[in-house]
Amino acid sequence: MSKNTPLALFISLVGFYGFSQYAGVTPGSSGGFGASQGVIQNMKGGITDQFERLSKETGIDEFQGSPYLDNSFQATQMYYGEEAQGKVYYRYNAYNEEIEIKNSTLEEEQPKALNKDKAITVMLDNKYPLSFKTFIDGKGNTLNGYLALLNDGNNFKLFKRTRVNFSQGQKAQNSFVKAVPNKFSHYIEYYYQPTGAKRIDEIPTKNKQLLKMLDKPFEAKLEKYLDENDLNIKEEADLIKAFQFLNS
Repeated sequence: MSKNTPLALFISLVGFYGFSQYAGVTPGSSGGFGASQGVIQNMKGGITDQFERLSKETGIDEFQGSPYLDNSFQATQMYYGEEAQGKVYYRYNAYNEEIEIKNSTLEEEQPKALNKDKAITVMLDNKYPLSFKTFIDGKGNTLNGYLALLNDGNNFKLFKRTRVNFSQGQKAQNSFVKAVPNKFSHYIEYYYQPTGAKRIDEIPTKNKQLLKMLDKPFEAKLEKYLDENDLNIKEEADLIKAFQFLNS
């Protein structure tokens, strides 16, 4: 795709309000991204403010945690395939599996939601490519969502997923019992993909379980490396070292 492709093609034609009240973002002007006024006017309307919806559904206004990895918008480069599409500001809503983007960090600028196109990539923390994937979790469920690429080598790709769950709170039954707020909880999962394979599978949290998933040559090679270096793949740094070794 040409570098001159308007960024508007990669932005959902749906206005994004998301968790605007929760995150302190005021819905405002629709912004640019190279979009014509006609495209902006043809938007299909705002997405329901889920924070307000959850408050109404539960009857509880207090929340712990966040649906976002980071509540603030961070500068990043956006790519379509290998082609750079320019600088944007993004915020990842892991609960919704949605990336919000803006031209600036101005509160009055209304965010847009990126289309869930597997060719689109933003740089998480300006370091790790974050893109939409299809993958299989540890229970055998086929899922769609965003994965960050931690390591890419000749033999394997290593991915990280942040999963966010919502837990409903509880109203105080009487003056002696405190209310329990609604809560967003973050969980980390890791996935791998052998070179040439279409499947992306979740990595178990124990060394022996990972070794069983590998082909024999890689299994023997990694088992020795983990033992000699006293590595535990429960730790992200050790897991990255393990895949760097497998790709060496």
